[in-house]
Amino acid sequence: MGFFDFFSRDKKQNLDRGLQKTKEGVFGKLRRALAGRRTIDDDFLDELEEIFISSDVGAETTLKIIERIQARAARDKYVGEDELNAMLCEEITALLAESPSEDNSGRFVVPSGHNPYVIMVVGVNGVGKTTTIGKLAHQYKSAGYKVMLGAADTFRAAAVEQLDEWGRRAGVPVVKQQLGSDAAAVAYDTLSSAVANGIDVAIIDTAGRLHNKKGLMDELAKIKRVMEKVVPGAPHEVLLVLDGSTGQNAFEQARQFSAATQVTDLAVTKLDGTARGGVVIGISDQFQIPVKYIGIGEGIEDLQLFNKRAFVESLFGNK
Repeated sequence: MGFFDFFSRDKKQNLDRGLQKTKEGVFGKLRRALAGRRTIDDDFLDELEEIFISSDVGAETTLKIIERIQARAARDKYVGEDELNAMLCEEITALLAESPSEDNSGRFVVPSGHNPYVIMVVGVNGVGKTTTIGKLAHQYKSAGYKVMLGAADTFRAAAVEQLDEWGRRAGVPVVKQQLGSDAAAVAYDTLSSAVANGIDVAIIDTAGRLHNKKGLMDELAKIKRVMEKVVPGAPHEVLLVLDGSTGQNAFEQARQFSAATQVTDLAVTKLDGTARGGVVIGISDQFQIPVKYIGIGEGIEDLQLFNKRAFVESLFGNK
C-alpha cells in the first residue's frame, strides 16, 4: 500500500494549502535554482546556502545540507533536475528528528498503558499555545477519547478564559482555580479528576512567560513532581509550542525551554501565514526534538500530526 493511501488526500491538500506561502517564497526560489540543472558546482551550492538561510533553516542545518549534497555530488557527477530534487528531499527528510508516534496515518492515537495520557504544554505567550491545546482536545475527542484540560497558567486571567472557551468549543471539561492560584495545585486537581472520571487524555496548560531561567525551571519542575504523585510517569509528553512565523526567535525559545525542562515534542503553529516554514527543519535538526504537530490554519480542524516526509514533499511540490 502506498504512502498517500495512509496520508489521506484531504490531509495532503490541507498541508499543501497551509504551506503555500513558504512554497511560493523561499522554496519557489529553490525550484527555480534547480530548473534545468545537470551538475552540482560551487555556484549552485552558494545559491542553495543563501536560499536555506533566508528561509530560517538556520546556518548549522544549512551547512549540514550543503555537506550532504557535496558528498552525493562527489559520487554522482552528472545528475538531472529530477534526481537533484529527489536528493534534496531525501537529505532534508533525513535531518528531521523522528517522532515515536509517526505512523503515516495522520490519526490522533493515545499510546497504550496510560490512564490518563498526560500532556504538559509549555511556550511563551502569543505563540498559539492555548489555541493548540483547544485543537488538540478537539482532535483527540473526535478520535473517540475522553479529554480533560487543566488551566495551570494562573498568572494571566485571559489564559484561563481562553482555555475555558476552547474547552466549550471542543466539548471537554476544564479544571481551573482563581487567578494567582498555585499552578501545581491546578495540575494536581486536574489529574485527580481525570483518574476519578476515567479520562484518556489530560492536557495541562502552563504559564507562558519567559521570566528568569531558574524561576521557569523551578515552576515546571514543581508541576511535574506534583503530577507524578497522581499519575506515575506523568507528564508523558512535554510539548513546546513555537510560532513558525517568528523565525530565529523560535530557535531562541526552543533553546530556553529545552534548558528549563525536558521537552519531548514540538508543535509549530501559524505556518499558513508565513514564508518561514524552513524553521521546522532547523529546529528539529538542531535540538533533536521531533515535531509532533503543525498548525496550518485558524480552524479547529487545522492541526495536523506532523509527518516529515509529507512536509518535505509538500515544500518541494513533489507527488
